[in-house]
Amino acid sequence: MNRAGNRLHTFSKEGTIKTPFVIDAIDTFVSSLQKPTVLILDNARIHHAKLFQNKIPEWEAQNLYIFFLPAYCPHLNRIEILWRQVKYYWIQPQDYQSLILLQTALDKIWSSFGEKFTVNFKDKLSI
Repeated sequence: MNRAGNRLHTFSKEGTIKTPFVIDAIDTFVSSLQKPTVLILDNARIHHAKLFQNKIPEWEAQNLYIFFLPAYCPHLNRIEILWRQVKYYWIQPQDYQSLILLQTALDKIWSSFGEKFTVNFKDKLSI
């Protein structure tokens, strides 16, 4: 998601997300960059794994800079703000009746994100 809250890339995977998946996603993202870019990440363990940390100099050489959010700052983490919006406003109670219904609802949200489903992140910050 960019600064305006528009979706740039979507990556999905069933099961546990591990460091190699995140590295592959970032490698795909960095290949599309046209100007220096900052990628803001939370402090998940996979972001601090040695394999991940070893990739940072390579990404910086391609004008992608990693910035880690301070600990315990969900109000600064756009994905936390987005998930709160999805869970409490966009997903309906009936969407939780089955995994298929939930996946369908999420697919609908992601495919219309930035058009039908939007978040004004400036209004959501409570600093």
